[in-house]
Amino acid sequence: YDHDFRSQAEGIAIPYGVYDLQANRATLFVRTSSDTPEFTSDCLARWWQLEGQQRYPEARRLLVLADAGGSTGPRCRAWKVGLQHQLCDPFDLTVTVSHFPAGASKWNPIDHRFFSEISKNWAGHPLDSYETILNYLQTTQTSKGLRLSAHLVSKTYTKSVKVSDQQMQQLHLYPDPTLPR
Repeated sequence: YDHDFRSQAEGIAIPYGVYDLQANRATLFVRTSSDTPEFTSDCLARWWQLEGQQRYPEARRLLVLADAGGSTGPRCRAWKVGLQHQLCDPFDLTVTVSHFPAGASKWNPIDHRFFSEISKNWAGHPLDSYETILNYLQTTQTSKGLRLSAHLVSKTYTKSVKVSDQQMQQLHLYPDPTLPR
């Protein structure tokens, strides 16, 4: 109801997914507040803590494929700060982020291997509560073995957080030599 009948909605439900290509496992975090860089970096850190570390205990590097816009965009300073402070530093990880060019997110595996399956699972059903949404998400699976877990995140995130040049200089950022921008 949050799109068509906002006055009848319990609230908003904004999904953020982490898809592990090697394990064919997906984790979806459904937030009830704004789409923010802090939320997305929180989700990656939470996924690493709940699943990634257990699945890849020897890993010291993580590759993240991300869309080029929104809260995970390549110019988003707050996301870079969040990745450093919530994922890299606490877990001693080197994180490489590869952004899909604008207009090319349809080739991102999360869209056609994960979100498309969710859409098929809840097609034609009203998403009238958070419980309903989580149920449809958690029951999404495919014949190829995709399994999904879902978590509701009710923390309120601050929008439009500004990151200073000084804060950016304190980050450990190293541009890729092939595509530095």
